[in-house]
Amino acid sequence: MWWEKKSRGTGPQEAKDSPFATLPSHPETLLTDLVPRNVEMPIANSNHTVLGHSMVLHGDLMGKEDLLIEGQFQGTINLPENCVTVGASGEVKAEVHARQVIVQGTLTGNISAGERIEIRKTGHVVGDLVSAAIAIEDGAFFKGSIDIVRESSRPAGSAAAAQPVLGSD
Repeated sequence: MWWEKKSRGTGPQEAKDSPFATLPSHPETLLTDLVPRNVEMPIANSNHTVLGHSMVLHGDLMGKEDLLIEGQFQGTINLPENCVTVGASGEVKAEVHARQVIVQGTLTGNISAGERIEIRKTGHVVGDLVSAAIAIEDGAFFKGSIDIVRESSRPAGSAAAAQPVLGSD
């Protein structure tokens, strides 16, 4: 009978030739190793908000988290300490103020970033850019002006001017 056939031995040579010989002995490890990982994460830290593909939002956006826009947004975005990423399918018509801005989709409006603005090769930007560093990849579309702002060019008295002056009467 076929179930009585001599089964393959598990000697050292046969175990080495087996395709399963290199697999870990714990199945839970195997499953986590097979899950594909996103190599390039467009968002800088784990505190982030995602505006999904089917979302349409109008208004003023403020917060203290990184933002990934894959849907549509119209208005103003004010995240001066965080990163704003317009994903490949994102469509944004807004004034954007952030620490870092990455554009992979379409953005119409002025962008002001404290550290860096990146327009990736799939990006389409119409508006003025103001930042300390700006990178535009080959293939990207950009129409507007660029203003590179350096720390040394910022007015030294601006911080002092913001302080109230107390007079003595």
